[in-house]
Amino acid sequence: MTTRARPAIAAMAYHQGAFVPFAEAGLPLTTQALQYGTGVFEGIRAHTCADGGKLVLFRVRDHYERFLRSCRLLRIETGHTVDELVEITCELLRRNGTTADTYLRPLGYKLALLPGTRPGVGLSGVSDALSITGFPMGAYTPPGGIRCTVSSWVRPRSAAIPIHAKVTGGYVNNALAADEARAAGYDDAILLDDRGRVCEASTANVFAARSGRLLTPPATADLLPGITRDTVLALAADLGIETAEHELDVSDLRCADEVFLTGTGIGITPVNEVSGHPIGAGEPGPIARSLAHHYARTIRGGGDVRHHHWLTSVRIDQG
Repeated sequence: MTTRARPAIAAMAYHQGAFVPFAEAGLPLTTQALQYGTGVFEGIRAHTCADGGKLVLFRVRDHYERFLRSCRLLRIETGHTVDELVEITCELLRRNGTTADTYLRPLGYKLALLPGTRPGVGLSGVSDALSITGFPMGAYTPPGGIRCTVSSWVRPRSAAIPIHAKVTGGYVNNALAADEARAAGYDDAILLDDRGRVCEASTANVFAARSGRLLTPPATADLLPGITRDTVLALAADLGIETAEHELDVSDLRCADEVFLTGTGIGITPVNEVSGHPIGAGEPGPIARSLAHHYARTIRGGGDVRHHHWLTSVRIDQG
């Protein structure tokens, strides 16, 4: 089982309209998002550039476009455009002054009841807030692959919780599944829907390869269609790998030549075992290895020039 190190938080944060020392960024116990899960978030990566001297944010505009869509769903007004959020994020990186790989967490949330609003669950009559934090983080899954189990927890239907948005309250389902998996000695959980179809892992999308063909559950299923998932589909097309969105069940995973997960946090992570059943040869396969190699180059600016529009450079002054 993989042991995850506790991340070190960077010195500065963006909190409710200002850059402040992280230790000074606090919230009252009455924060509505804490009480009711009425917040949305993103996970964004900045990587050391292939030619050194700067960081490159990967697909930061795509992340913030999704972030603002999620905000609109919960009636959260950040007061910022995508361009402004990108610039705030770049400035936060500059103020923290590190060129190490960094994970960034924007959080939009409901803060406090406005005067005249009755206490209780709701989205209207509640003030909004925005915070962005970051911490150094490199790869945190082993390159040799992980072991997953099929969770007993079922993925909620999108008619019950807005699965296609990164809503904080909805992630209790992911947390329960991940905790169950780790308690049983596995690294992660794969969640199914109420029909027994594969949805996603606790914080990642699922891919299966068989006979050289790459399959992943459709974006219309009860899953978050990730930005890394979209990146992998594009890279697979570059490499001439046939891909298709297709419903998968547990037997499709067990019969696959390869299974791997994709996400902003974990990148491309091979799955060597599902619920005690070895996948393929029980080690990372050629498709996962090839995609992981090209992904690692792409996120640092060393990949195909056709994908350089995914990168936003941030010059870091370490003097």
